[in-house]
Amino acid sequence: MSAPDFPPTVPVRWLTDAVASVFGALGYSEQAAGLVAGSLVDADMRGISSHGVMLLPMYVDRIRAGSVSRAERAEVVRDKGAIAVLDAGHALGQLTGDQAMRLAVAKAQTYGVGVVTVRRAFHFGGAFRYVDLAANSGCVGIAAANTRPLMPAPGGASAVVGNNPLAVGVPRAGGKPVILDVALSEAALGKVRLAAGEGREIPASWATDAQGRPTTDPAAALKGLLLPSGAHKGYGLALMIDVLTGVLSGGAYGQGVQGLYADVSVPNDCAHFFLALDAEAFAEDAEELARRVDDLADQVLGSALAPGTERVHLPGDIEAGRYDRAARDGVALQPSVFAGLVEVAAGLGVPLQSPASAG
Repeated sequence: MSAPDFPPTVPVRWLTDAVASVFGALGYSEQAAGLVAGSLVDADMRGISSHGVMLLPMYVDRIRAGSVSRAERAEVVRDKGAIAVLDAGHALGQLTGDQAMRLAVAKAQTYGVGVVTVRRAFHFGGAFRYVDLAANSGCVGIAAANTRPLMPAPGGASAVVGNNPLAVGVPRAGGKPVILDVALSEAALGKVRLAAGEGREIPASWATDAQGRPTTDPAAALKGLLLPSGAHKGYGLALMIDVLTGVLSGGAYGQGVQGLYADVSVPNDCAHFFLALDAEAFAEDAEELARRVDDLADQVLGSALAPGTERVHLPGDIEAGRYDRAARDGVALQPSVFAGLVEVAAGLGVPLQSPASAG
């Protein structure tokens, strides 16, 4: 199949199976391949394309180059009450991240809180996946990761902190969990790369060129610096996430974390942080916190609107709406992402059937 054979949208099941078949061809078990494929497709369904199927060619290049391990679980190197430290051995981050958050939840159900850090890790996709897992298990969840330095300190001219992602998820009694998932740069690097691939300009607030000047050219931005969200606030939060992930885990931090799109034979070597708080430990019964979150949500959603505004949203609402539409109507992918999937599958000898055959 060639890239032009792809329709504007593809069925979720077809896309998930196609991506999973690529990982299966690389030697991963059916369960592991399905988990990683589900993570990438889930991001595209939510409109978070920077963490979606566009990453597949880079993942495959790194697996084949050996900087990403084919291992499917991390090693537990420290386990002390509510705390654990895992060594991922450079395995796919979706696999070790799922393992780590499940362990944090299990510890929270025993101790009220569970904290798991992961060193020698690799990109774990959308952070929302892990806090959603925690919230659906009756916990407040927090997930974070560090990346290679991409942003300056205020007044600086060189990169010292990454655009580190931070996600928080809380359970609700009357609906889907409330999920905040943000990177601490004004925009994720993946969004800049996607704009460069599509030949689109970016907002001048996203990045600088190599000389530190704000730019709307994504190609120039890829040679420059990302800008932190909220100036000193985003910078400060990013620095503290480096502490919680790399420093706390005994892994890499700061300049020790390598770029995802740099030499694919060199491990990314990032670090992760997962925290779960058992909601029942803070309340009279298991549902009290979820009911209180519902009340807070109702206050927000029922608040007065500014002129010209139709409604306000809770964190994660817009992405959840996109997810529901994609589940019904199919996943929209950019032509460059279609082409990348086709090329990777062909290179591994994986046949792709027509998406129309999936119904």
